[in-house]
Amino acid sequence: MSKTNRSIRGMHDILPAATSDWQRLELLSQRLLESYGFQEIRTPMLERSEVFTRAIGQATDVVEKEMYSFSDRNGDNLSLRPEGTAGVVRAALQNGLLYGPVERLWYRGPMFRHERPQKGRTRQFHQIGAEVFGAAGPDVDAELLALGERLWRALGLSGIRLELNSLGNSEERAAYRQALVHYMHQHQSALDDDTARRLERNPLRVLDSKLPAIQELLQEAPVLSDYLGSESRDHFDRLRERLDRLGITYQVNPRLVRGLDYYCHTVFEWITTELGAQGTICAGGRYDGLIELQGGKPWPATGFAMGMERLVALMTQGQESGPKAVHAYLVLAGEAAQLEGAVIAERIRDAAPGLRLQTNASGGSFKAQFKRADRSGAALALILGEDELAAGTLAIKFLRQERAQETVALDQLSTWIRDWFQDTKQH
Repeated sequence: MSKTNRSIRGMHDILPAATSDWQRLELLSQRLLESYGFQEIRTPMLERSEVFTRAIGQATDVVEKEMYSFSDRNGDNLSLRPEGTAGVVRAALQNGLLYGPVERLWYRGPMFRHERPQKGRTRQFHQIGAEVFGAAGPDVDAELLALGERLWRALGLSGIRLELNSLGNSEERAAYRQALVHYMHQHQSALDDDTARRLERNPLRVLDSKLPAIQELLQEAPVLSDYLGSESRDHFDRLRERLDRLGITYQVNPRLVRGLDYYCHTVFEWITTELGAQGTICAGGRYDGLIELQGGKPWPATGFAMGMERLVALMTQGQESGPKAVHAYLVLAGEAAQLEGAVIAERIRDAAPGLRLQTNASGGSFKAQFKRADRSGAALALILGEDELAAGTLAIKFLRQERAQETVALDQLSTWIRDWFQDTKQH
């Protein structure tokens, strides 16, 4: 296949064999978020670039290296969204959703970053996120973490650890940055080029370095918690108290920072060791200054985003993925049966919502149709031929059970199918 007929590097198709796993994650997440009072918001994938540069920070890797940005025909500088929060804040400001009662919003969809593709990291990736506006206390931070813990249980995931830190307020972070820069400059000769660049443009990102030599150097570096004032300490202590009461296990990681400039106070990551280097599956925290950065009045906010590719990978480890099998396959022999079969198929779907019924298409002999029925994974073959049509009946063949074939009157078929489907769901 020529290169022009292939997908863009780092942007992948999600094929039918995998979509059922994605649908399960989406459905469970939606139900859980709604149970906590969240409402869905859908924002454009394309925004003015300043929506992200103001929020994320000019000195971040996302803005400097990774955004897909271009000028359109009107000369406006636009970007594909690299994350969800900034666009949700823009939408909330534009549509008057702030400065009243607490607002709980959730979103899902594709994000875009021009990174080096690798396992668990793609250029088009998908997130489910949640944002809470108008709640300043640690109680909401704790509730978001309880929601995450509940979702991992619902998905059947284990071995996920929670790491926490507090970034304090902007003044405290500024004082800490000055101390960190002073310390690192004393060891300038030990710094690689990337670390030296981060130190000048965004010093807290040095704490994220994966280089063993830098991590060893950081062991003696100043710690952010030593620069927190009483209010920031109190916020973090009350958060931890709530997590202890909820029975949520966590680790305080004094080196934990987030890659986006808008975070303050609580930051957190849910991490797994099952996916290699790309172990963070959900991350977030408090961003009380972002709404003001985007041109609004100061307003508290907190939230998180989950990486769907990584969660699906965790959900399906050790499992064989495949498309959903249909429940029943309608075998039709003869033109009259094909005409009546379309009516019967709709009647069946009315009687048993959720039942997956596939009607044979393009004709074929009984033998060919039964082969198609078997390949579909159907439990039942519903057979309508000339004899059945004349008798006002339909034959039912059980494809996955050692069970005698049955004949059901067409006027009783809806009841039979509904009862069979309910019994199937219970077992």
